[in-house]
Amino acid sequence: MIRIQAFRREELIGDEVSSAPACFLGKDEGSLIALQGWRIGRRQLQFSLDDEGLHITDGGGMSPVKINGNAVNTYGPLASTDVIELSDYKIRVHLTDEAYDYLAKLVAKPDAAANENRIADAPVRISSNPLEQPDGIALRGRLHKKLISAMDLRRVNVSRMADAELRTTVQKLIEELIDTDPSFAAMKPMREALRDIVLNEVVGLGPLEDLLADESVTEIMVNRHNDIFIERAGQLTRSDISFSNDASVLAAIERIVSPLGRRIDESSPMVDARLKDGSRVNAIIPPLAIKGPSITIRKFAKKKLIDEDLIRFNAINRDMVQFLRVAVARRANIVVSGGTGSGKTTLLNVLSNFIPDNERIVTVEDAAELQLTQSNLVSLEARPANIEGRGAVTIRDLVKNCLRMRPDRIIVGECRGGEALDMLQAMNTGHDGSLTTAHANSPRDCLSRLEVMTLMSGLEIPMQAIREQIRSAVNLIVQQTRFSCGTRKVTFITEVSGMDGHVIQLQDIFRFDQDGFGQDGKVQGRFVATGHVPDFYQDLIRRGINADISIFSRSAAIKRIA
Repeated sequence: MIRIQAFRREELIGDEVSSAPACFLGKDEGSLIALQGWRIGRRQLQFSLDDEGLHITDGGGMSPVKINGNAVNTYGPLASTDVIELSDYKIRVHLTDEAYDYLAKLVAKPDAAANENRIADAPVRISSNPLEQPDGIALRGRLHKKLISAMDLRRVNVSRMADAELRTTVQKLIEELIDTDPSFAAMKPMREALRDIVLNEVVGLGPLEDLLADESVTEIMVNRHNDIFIERAGQLTRSDISFSNDASVLAAIERIVSPLGRRIDESSPMVDARLKDGSRVNAIIPPLAIKGPSITIRKFAKKKLIDEDLIRFNAINRDMVQFLRVAVARRANIVVSGGTGSGKTTLLNVLSNFIPDNERIVTVEDAAELQLTQSNLVSLEARPANIEGRGAVTIRDLVKNCLRMRPDRIIVGECRGGEALDMLQAMNTGHDGSLTTAHANSPRDCLSRLEVMTLMSGLEIPMQAIREQIRSAVNLIVQQTRFSCGTRKVTFITEVSGMDGHVIQLQDIFRFDQDGFGQDGKVQGRFVATGHVPDFYQDLIRRGINADISIFSRSAAIKRIA
């Protein structure tokens, strides 16, 4: 079941296979491969196979056990790419086809001992699709492994192939293996489905391809290779698809980040990236991710949402849209505030539609997500450090640089640190009409968040000076909220109206009053105008500019929504 290759000074000293789900390496009798040296323990490397995969334990010895250069006592599940170092030895471990069959049986019928050793995990899925059942997953793993061997044997140079040529070549190899290998005879009725799944795992994003093509799916969360959740209509559900193994998940991550010049490995186990359509991706791998490589994808709608879409979704009403349209056109500085997944970036995209086409816009983002259509547009994206820890370009560096690019408007995808100070200064020095987002649960919390982020700049600025900067720079806070039922709404449009001593004054212009839940479980309530006319509207009237103030009437702006 477990195949182990041991090298000493790059020379192979042993290549053995254990037929049992557990074995060890060391100086003791019964070692699968005998290791020599006074620093080697009697049973120092202990391997065990359970429903999580292959695990390794340091059984004791003078020499530390290292995996990919990091000292460990226990580690698992092991990937086929992991390199184990012990004294002068390097060890590689692979699972045989019998091991995949064994794993499939463990998942299908876990015994009591296996249950005691399991890491806390989601319940095992039972899918109606034979290819997603344990035997089918094991079969896919074997086909995947044999495909890689066939490509190596035929010296297929994938690095020089275009995507279309690569897919065609790999597809032919897969079909040939299915048709000629007796072990896949039982799956011939599902030949095309098996071919497509393995093809996507080798040259695409595996089972994620179908989820990415499904427009009803807004978020994809891979907790581990066989535990995938999705979000539809704001609700989380478990998907009945899976990857074959952790190596397939890792390969999908690498295919996402490599074209962007980013990397993910033991020295850099976390990465933010994006797909070709702009969807945001976060990935994290072992040893930080205990269960195995994890991926979170925030999908972008193929059709860019506009204000009419938000009205149709009951996320906002028409009077509020009319007010925000005037606010953006008249160059009010706006902060979109909200929690994680509340729709801040979507709302920021909608607001950007109101910017006149004759203005120059510079956007700054950590991972490019904004979808602006204006012609005079420059999009900047931050860059992480390279493998030596150098070359990082932060959001703050880009905000400072864009001030020299003659922007009429600056849009920062998200303020999360010291760049908040530079953004406030830009808003105060002639770049009116700038937009940004911040994580906060209410307009008042947003002010506190801006204060904290300004302090993160490292400059010793008195709190009173920071609050004066915020009061002078920010005109409006638009609060976006995601409710427990999954619906997203603009719950406050609030004006920063001035200072009262040491406290920044806020005045709500519109708000959402919740009054319960409907029979479908969705939140119910109404959008209400408070009657307050913001200062910049009053200034428009004083200047003789036509401005409709009827939208601020309490009675006119109430709208019951189901």
